[in-house]
Amino acid sequence: MSQPSPQPAPAQKFATRCIHAGQHPDPSTGAIMTPVYMTSTFVQSSPGVFKDGYDYARSKNPTRAALEANLADLEGAAHGLVFSSGLAAMDCVLHQLRAGDHVILSDDVYGGTFRQLDKVFRHLGVETTRVDMTRLADVEAAFRPATRLVWFETPSNPMLKIIDIAAIRGLVDRHRSGPASGVRDAGLGPLGQPLARAVLVVDNTFASPYLQNPLAQGAHIVLHSCTKYIGGHSDLVAGALMTGDEDLAARLKFTQNAVGAVPGAMDCFMMLRSTKTLHIRMQRHCENALAIAQHLAKHRAIEKVIYPGLESHPQHALAKKQMRACGGMISCIVKGGLEASRRVLERVRLFSLAESLGGVESLIEHPAIMTHSSIPPEARAKLGIADGLIRLSVGIEDVDDLIADLDRALV
Repeated sequence: MSQPSPQPAPAQKFATRCIHAGQHPDPSTGAIMTPVYMTSTFVQSSPGVFKDGYDYARSKNPTRAALEANLADLEGAAHGLVFSSGLAAMDCVLHQLRAGDHVILSDDVYGGTFRQLDKVFRHLGVETTRVDMTRLADVEAAFRPATRLVWFETPSNPMLKIIDIAAIRGLVDRHRSGPASGVRDAGLGPLGQPLARAVLVVDNTFASPYLQNPLAQGAHIVLHSCTKYIGGHSDLVAGALMTGDEDLAARLKFTQNAVGAVPGAMDCFMMLRSTKTLHIRMQRHCENALAIAQHLAKHRAIEKVIYPGLESHPQHALAKKQMRACGGMISCIVKGGLEASRRVLERVRLFSLAESLGGVESLIEHPAIMTHSSIPPEARAKLGIADGLIRLSVGIEDVDDLIADLDRALV
């Protein structure tokens, strides 16, 4: 009598995958933690014959490979690639473009994202149109035959707009272009063929894989600044791309190796350490942020609180549908403009005045002066990045202490 076929193992939950995905005991020693392979090269048994694809550490490193597998699993991707910064990851995507290609960019993005497109790739012939992507009709009107990327953050930075990933993917599919004119360029490998269609890129940095998985909602590529929630401890700079598209994966991998903006093995090890606690850190970030947002919404010194978890947020219903919780970021407008907001930033003690976000410690900053200073003043004004706007990255300290710190500063 034939034996019953073995049943597949049940899908593991997110917390388990944080700790185990892509990681196995070291086969040579049994070490439970992935070793830090501090090596620049690997010995070959014969010219061009090397083990498991390891020939040079820029191309592949075992510590980095474990991290890439871990992050890919957390985003539900077939392929993961890590980089020396979030902007290096962005650069890898933009290198898929050619002169004359067009990008539709959300109007509310990190200042460095705008700077790379406007001050670097614009001079290489890449055109960009900025659109409020909460307005689908405006997004649709922005498409051109040459559109090859649609790029946004959700939640966005710093106005915390929530953009409907599935709806934007529907527009991308509706405006698919045919193959670009011209023939394959000899010798260019995966980059020899121009992008034949628009690609949807979602920057998932503010949400992290714990709160949102854009690939499952229609994105072609997901980007993270791993410096933020994935690293989580304000002690490294890194970025990542994830995709389930085989053609895009080959192109991105080729560029990653050709350009070489990869993180070192120690940074990869530190990120692997950090993803093990991503789920519990994100839970506390979200709990603390909601409590603080609710408190600030009633504070006499605050004109407006922007947080997707509040019913007052214009995309609150979409946030509840698209995300598992609403994250650890809050923006608010202090009554009294620049001088009043400056006093708050100078008076806080637990909140540290610093750029970046997503660490276990709480940070506070002034977007118009700090993270978004590269955005033209008229564009900032149109977005609502006022002189009184401050952005909070709520950490995992005791929430009562954080509220008390803000109350002292807001007097």
